[in-house]
Amino acid sequence: MRDGFYRRFGKRWLDVGLAGLALLVLSPLFLGLALAIWAIDGRPVLYHQERIGKQGKPFLLLKFRTMVPSAENLGSITAAGDPRITPLGKFLRRTKLDELPQLWNVFVGDMSLVGPRPEVPEYAQRLAQEAAEIFAVRPGITSPASLAFRNEEQLLAAVADPKKYNDEVLFPEKIRLNLQYVRSCSLRLDLELIVKTAFSLSRGPRPSGSVSGNTQ
Repeated sequence: MRDGFYRRFGKRWLDVGLAGLALLVLSPLFLGLALAIWAIDGRPVLYHQERIGKQGKPFLLLKFRTMVPSAENLGSITAAGDPRITPLGKFLRRTKLDELPQLWNVFVGDMSLVGPRPEVPEYAQRLAQEAAEIFAVRPGITSPASLAFRNEEQLLAAVADPKKYNDEVLFPEKIRLNLQYVRSCSLRLDLELIVKTAFSLSRGPRPSGSVSGNTQ
């Protein structure tokens, strides 16, 4: 894996600049969503979960809460229609607004705007020989795998055993896409993925039968 200027310095500068600007510009939206969650679903407003980051170090990933409290105790795989998801949470998940607090994770250095999605410890341990390459970079908010499986919850809802399908089909394909990204990371690729992500969000979700886990 080449370790050029962009990988060592430019990528982090881009993260800080864009995440900082987004946090400032979107602060009214953050406040509005927080108040809506507090008024409709109560506290806590934010959900945090341990994920594995760069160099295998754990950190707390932030999201707006979309499920009933302690939902993670009932399993780590979430399909569309999961009864743990609140009515407001369905909207937040469908629009991906629940992911916005991760801009703070990016700003403080836990994550990058673009990179492999951070795994929970259970799945991070399954990476085996791929771990060194994937953990050499900061995990991201978006990635080629995120775009390919952006309707993952609908896909999982269509199979008889969501966890088995995730473990045997989705997870290996995500690893392949993550490795492909890590090995070809560049400023041009990151900007392309950021634009594609914004375009994807503006179009809304794919039809439920299309290929798009984790709780919350």
